[in-house]
Amino acid sequence: MRNIDFSSWQNLLSTLFALALVTVIGVGIRLLVMFTIQQRRERANRQINERLKVLIAAYKTLGGSFTGELAVNPAHLRDLRRAQSPDSDLTETGSDRARRMRDAVEAALSDIILLGTEDQVRLAGKAAQELVEGRNIHTHELVISLRAFIRHALDLAPIPADLAIPQQGPTRPGGNNGRGKSGDDTPRSGNGNRQGNGGNAGGSGGGGLAMGAGMAGTGIGAGLQHHDETDSDRDAFK
Repeated sequence: MRNIDFSSWQNLLSTLFALALVTVIGVGIRLLVMFTIQQRRERANRQINERLKVLIAAYKTLGGSFTGELAVNPAHLRDLRRAQSPDSDLTETGSDRARRMRDAVEAALSDIILLGTEDQVRLAGKAAQELVEGRNIHTHELVISLRAFIRHALDLAPIPADLAIPQQGPTRPGGNNGRGKSGDDTPRSGNGNRQGNGGNAGGSGGGGLAMGAGMAGTGIGAGLQHHDETDSDRDAFK
């Protein structure tokens, strides 16, 4: 306030203009800094969300089973066929399920190596190396690390130490029944179309009958009205 000169209007206006210019520049710098910080936070949040989605999917793949065979068999279908005798028939259910489980585990390990923590990357790399060497692997230790990291990232309380959780293993893929369902649905849809066409034809016939009945009723009503008018005219002449 001491620097404001009230001696003339020109000095007062120039002083106020200088103050307004300094204020606008300060507000603009503040808005620019806030916008930059907000963009960085949004980018960091998107990265964290995408990372959590991938790791949660990997956790479900590696730790979705509590019973049955919890080890991952790295053998390929050609190896199983070589192990079988030529006369024996290789069942598709067991071999195909093991193959799909191995493929899903390999994809989950690849995601963990890309987005996991240092400890998780070490465990995933060790499991991948054991798969390459042709040894069965267990994913329980990696599942525990993923579970602790995900709960910490979501601000959830850790698992109680006295809670005994059974050993977890890869999710067992289900059978593919899509072909059978589609084959069963095809004739049913054809019958449904026939029934729908028959219903439309019946509806059209019913509509024609209703129209004819309406026209007949209209004609009867007109005739009765004409008859009443004729009687009233005769009574008037009488």
